[in-house]
Amino acid sequence: MIPFWRLSAYYFFYFAFIGAFAPYFTLYLQSLSFAAADIAVLMSLMQVMRIVAPNLWGLIADRAGRRVAIVRLSALASLIGFSGFFVTDSFGGIFVAMALMSFFWSAALPLVEGLTFDHLGGSMGRYGKIRSWGSIGFIVAVMAIGYALDSVAERNLLWMTASILAGIGVCSLMMPEAAKPSAPSDGTAMLDILRRHEVQALLAACFLMSAAHGALYVFYSIHLVGAGYSTGFVGWMWTLGVIAEIAVFVAMPQLLKAFSLRTILAFSFACAVLRFLMIGWGVESLLVLLLAQLMHGATFGAYHAAAIAAIHRWFPGRAQSRGQALYGSLSFGAGGMLGGLVSGYLWDPLGAAWTYTVGSGFALAGLLLILAGLAHSGRGFTEDGGRA
Repeated sequence: MIPFWRLSAYYFFYFAFIGAFAPYFTLYLQSLSFAAADIAVLMSLMQVMRIVAPNLWGLIADRAGRRVAIVRLSALASLIGFSGFFVTDSFGGIFVAMALMSFFWSAALPLVEGLTFDHLGGSMGRYGKIRSWGSIGFIVAVMAIGYALDSVAERNLLWMTASILAGIGVCSLMMPEAAKPSAPSDGTAMLDILRRHEVQALLAACFLMSAAHGALYVFYSIHLVGAGYSTGFVGWMWTLGVIAEIAVFVAMPQLLKAFSLRTILAFSFACAVLRFLMIGWGVESLLVLLLAQLMHGATFGAYHAAAIAAIHRWFPGRAQSRGQALYGSLSFGAGGMLGGLVSGYLWDPLGAAWTYTVGSGFALAGLLLILAGLAHSGRGFTEDGGRA
């Protein structure tokens, strides 16, 4: 039987942490009088560790076959690392605490994604319903904390976020191990997979998509607050994007039947090109902001579901953990780090509009890679009616 609720609960708390941390920790850092470049460096540590940690832990998990044990270790160690924020306000101290927390926290999701797919077996369409609970967790956290920060000091964010990390730990204790994949995969097979042109094109495009989102994840809340919006409104805007994401996750089984993966990915990248131009240049217009946030359903929801479906197909058997880790490290890790750092160093001299325009350029480059690199990837990628 599929452990639907235990997996869903983990996703709920995991993404609730992101809902608490990603939109508001930058405001906490700003309250400590850090410059934009310093904030970008600190936030980019999350992405740096996504480059290193998932591949290391994925390799250990593939060889030891104990993915759940690593997920539990990740939960405990990341909470210990986060506790460092309570005892220091200095750049160096926060840097160390962020690095420690991020190294362990980023280890978990690729392993959980692999576990989820192994539990689902042939019921791949149910992934969207399980993953949508992560989006619900994000909404609960981002809304509750957004309104709370309208009336309490930013430092209270630390206690709220730490409690969510504790929830991740509890859920990890309830998570069941999945049967080990039957098909073995050695280093040679992994290299053979990575030599495929379509694999290289997809991974490079995913790198660029995450780079395009760099300014969004580091400066979106600061951007809106600077334009005169309240933190409660900021919470609503993040929530709107995730509601669109949930709708897409729920609809993914039908979308995968109606459209090829290549079509879904191309549409997602095209939306990203437009979305970041709208955020950068249209912050004074509520309608523009609303439409841009609705596009999150495409630029993250449809994109991510299609991308991990491709990774799951192209990295079979025991290569699955490393494939998911590689996807996470190259996209959310390296791509997110590049996008965050670039936005941090452009924000003050060029302003928000041109910083988001650079993000739009990253998305355009990714779109061209998808159109060219996945043109001959076989049924399910280039033909309507394909299944992930």
